[in-house]
Order: sequence, then C-alpha cells, then structure tokens
Amino acid sequence: MKPLPINDRLTIPARDLSWRAVRSSGPGGQNVNKVATKVTLRLDLEGTDALTQAQKRRLRKLAGRRLDAEGGLLVSAQAERSQTQNLDRARATLRRLILKSLVAPKRRVATKPTKAQKRRRLQDKRRQSEKKERRAPVLGED
Repeated sequence: MKPLPINDRLTIPARDLSWRAVRSSGPGGQNVNKVATKVTLRLDLEGTDALTQAQKRRLRKLAGRRLDAEGGLLVSAQAERSQTQNLDRARATLRRLILKSLVAPKRRVATKPTKAQKRRRLQDKRRQSEKKERRAPVLGED
C-alpha cells in the first residue's frame, strides 16, 4: 500500500493504512458473485503519528459510525466494478475526511448588542404589542 498524501505538508504513512477486498452487495449479475471488488480501507487512528491529538479528536467526531472497536477508521467503497477503482475511491474519501479534520473551528467570540440594536428590538416589540392590542374587541360597545 502506498502512503496517502493529504496536502503538501501532510502524508499518512503506508504503515498506518490497510485494506481488504470482499464481494460487493446488491445487484450486479455474475460479476458481483465471483469477484471481490468492494474495498474496505482502514486507518489506524489511534496508532498514527501523522495527526495531532486535536486533529484525531475532530476526525473521530466526523467519522461517526465509521470507527471500529480497536480505534481504526473504516472507509468502504463498492460503486465501481474494479477493485483498484474502489480502492482509489476509498482513499479519496479518507483524504476528504482528513482534510476536513485539519481545519480547526473558529472560536465564537461573544458580543454585546449595541444600544441601537436594543432600541430597535424594543421598538419592534412595542409595535407588535400595539398591533395585537388593536385586534382585541372593545369592551362595552354593543
């Protein structure tokens, strides 16, 4: 297995990746019954040194059900009729997941509303209240 280049500064080493082929599910005629074209690619998430702990944490969150009990990330592909095409597809999916995990989310900075915003909010509330008050039936007029 070749290393998986993620970007110009990060490459997942081949020792952290493994894959296996099994028969695909679903329709496909004779080919699907005799050829193992479905590919499951596994990244040893716990054992890899290529990613920081924060990146691993984000990747775990992104992976969801793709994590196995041993701390590996599983990506499968079975859309193509060829094992090599499915392997390429699985590698591309894993690469996209890792790229997403490299981007640290921006911390939200709490801001206070301005005086003008407060004033507008209160004016809108007052206007809404007056509108609803006008809808009420006038008591004593029959």
